[in-house]
Amino acid sequence: MTDPANTDTLKVGLVQIAPVWLNRVRTLEKVACYVQDAAAQGCALVVFGEALVPGYPFWVELTDGARFNSPAQKKVYAHYLDQGVVIERGDLNALCALAAEYALAIYLGIMERAPDRGGHSLYCTLIYIDQRGQIASIHRKTQPTYEERLVWGAGDGHGLRVHDLGPFRVGGLNCYENWVPLLRSALYAQGENVHVAVWPGGMHNTPNITRFIALESRSYVLSVSGLLRPSDIPDDFPLRQEMLDAGRSFFANGGTAAAAPDGSWLLEPVAETEGLFTVELRHAHVREERQNFDVAGHYARPDIVQLRVNRERQRMARFEDGEE
Repeated sequence: MTDPANTDTLKVGLVQIAPVWLNRVRTLEKVACYVQDAAAQGCALVVFGEALVPGYPFWVELTDGARFNSPAQKKVYAHYLDQGVVIERGDLNALCALAAEYALAIYLGIMERAPDRGGHSLYCTLIYIDQRGQIASIHRKTQPTYEERLVWGAGDGHGLRVHDLGPFRVGGLNCYENWVPLLRSALYAQGENVHVAVWPGGMHNTPNITRFIALESRSYVLSVSGLLRPSDIPDDFPLRQEMLDAGRSFFANGGTAAAAPDGSWLLEPVAETEGLFTVELRHAHVREERQNFDVAGHYARPDIVQLRVNRERQRMARFEDGEE
């Protein structure tokens, strides 16, 4: 594979797939297969959708998920929590090894079961694994959206970080975070020129915002979504029939897309299709578009307006006895 440090271009893989829903181990195995496929096609970066491992909680809005103290909802949550990714346990070690073996970077959406927050809540987390196989950032979604708040905790700013990849600098946000101007600006201020936006899957999400962020930032934007079909719901899922009764042909129908720094499509939104889609990024295009507008550079006025970002990892308690 070509070393991206020695070229002005970067080949990227956008992976739109359904998880093996609510099964952490099997979904990670599926992710690993697509990482290998991306490596075989010469990709230096591969991106997967929001909450892919072990899957997005599509049942909440369809099964009376807001009913307080519901035995059915508690049972499903207990299983969801059990299938969460515990980074400290080594759940992502095999994926990190693949990244190092193939010298490619990975953005992956997970449901993180976080020991530093007690271990019984889930956070919608975007993981960046670098080309050495190291987990370089762990970004917990700052604000779950609408019904997501029933099963996810609110994150913090610790993961608002960018990463050098060849001639580029990449950063990423989860779903509706991409609509938040100050969160985008926190990445722009660090020199981001490839913006990764991950979504659970929905053609209503990506057609407008993908091009809008590209035009605002004069950066490449990679919007990567997931899929979920009725056939993906396990037979033993307790609320399966209630979900099927909604009569949907897709619970998530994709929308993966990529835009260039001038807002033109590199990959128009893809619906209802699983697969690996590749695009090639050219750094010269970023430099060209920044000539007349650079939101964090010559068009910024920090003497008038500035953004303050707290990147401290939030915890319930801090112990001062000298022990970790």
